[in-house]
Amino acid sequence: MCHQTVGLIAGALERRGIATTSVTVLREVTGKVRTPRALAVSYALGYPLGKPGDAALQTRILRAAFALLDAPGPPPVLVDFTAT
Repeated sequence: MCHQTVGLIAGALERRGIATTSVTVLREVTGKVRTPRALAVSYALGYPLGKPGDAALQTRILRAAFALLDAPGPPPVLVDFTAT
């Protein structure tokens, strides 16, 4: 899905009181759109959760993305994921 579209939809949901979080592989686009909360990962387009079949990594990414819901400060919150 288009990073810009996801960011704009997330912003619209947030304005209606629904908290959102997302995972992005295009940090620059996500930053420009000012997506409310996003986790930036360094994987290829189409693989935002990393290598297929790596359940441990995918779980860490999803937990890190959901943790952004408790991040301090007003949106936008854009955090880089570290695989270590």
